Amino acid sequence: MSSNTPSSSAGGVGSADAAAPRRNSKRPKYSKFTQQELPACKPILTPRWVISAFLLVSIVFIPIGVVSLFASRDVVEIIDRYETACVPQNFSNDKVSFIQSAVDKTCNRTLTVKKLMKQPIYVYYQLDNFYQNHRRYVKSRSDSQLKDNSSWNDVSSCKPEDMSNDQPIVPCGLIAWSLFNDTYNFSLNNQQLAVNKKDISWKSDRDKKFGKDVFPKNFQNGTLIGGNRLDPSVPLSEQEDLIVWMRTAALPTFRKLYGKIERDLQPNEVIQVTLLNNYNTYSFNGKKKLVLSTTSWLGGKNDFLGIAYLTVGGLCFFLALSFTVVYLVKPRQLGDPSYLSWNRNPAGH
Repeated sequence: MSSNTPSSSAGGVGSADAAAPRRNSKRPKYSKFTQQELPACKPILTPRWVISAFLLVSIVFIPIGVVSLFASRDVVEIIDRYETACVPQNFSNDKVSFIQSAVDKTCNRTLTVKKLMKQPIYVYYQLDNFYQNHRRYVKSRSDSQLKDNSSWNDVSSCKPEDMSNDQPIVPCGLIAWSLFNDTYNFSLNNQQLAVNKKDISWKSDRDKKFGKDVFPKNFQNGTLIGGNRLDPSVPLSEQEDLIVWMRTAALPTFRKLYGKIERDLQPNEVIQVTLLNNYNTYSFNGKKKLVLSTTSWLGGKNDFLGIAYLTVGGLCFFLALSFTVVYLVKPRQLGDPSYLSWNRNPAGH
């Protein structure tokens, strides 16, 4: 009995020591999720599946591209570049002096309607080589000042156009200061052609970003005038030319809405335009264009979307055709082990 006691005692202790690590282990409980043994879709890309996928993309993309391209081609545009033509001959070699002088800037232009333009006809001004996306330019504004009259003196982010005669400028900043100030008047058959400048800005901007109780103060009162002036008796929420301009463009070539002509223009009609060439684009070799444009269900004239769809669809169709020819001329059995490198005979043997 005495010889069996130590043996059984030792066995009990060993069994307890072996069970203790299992009870205290932090290893997660076994499951198919932790072991990544759940059922999964493992598609096999056979030649037929690949060819069918490319064909499907081409069948969907090519018609969309054709429709988009035709919609863009239905848009009628009249584009007139005038910044060079509106400079007098004696200032042709020094355009900056002309734009900074007190010489009359009135310029007459003639636009001929090539195709029927159905209302509304949108009037845009287009600027080239104007970087509204420059970091210092974009930051030079005060959103709180534009929105709330109680923040009229918040001009900390508006330098260098923040103060005038020790008084805050409203609206402050370089964006507002450089407001576009060319004007256009249209006439047809010796009658004034009205341009509606109402609702040319985003409604969300008018309602939420520009206050109804915020009025211009000390604007363009400095020694250097940047652009257009603002009526101090009209709140910023109703100064839609300013609202349109303050939504800065992402690219150096951009268009901004000037107004809308709400009548149809017939082919071969001649529009007389009297414009004031005030805005200085000559200092940075910029271009100015007057644009009259209709729209389609897809928006303005833009061939890029249609061309992109046609390019992708055409490329997919070409690949599908190429794979089909290869598959028919030189078929290969799926999963053929003879193509494995270790099953091929070395060259020369």
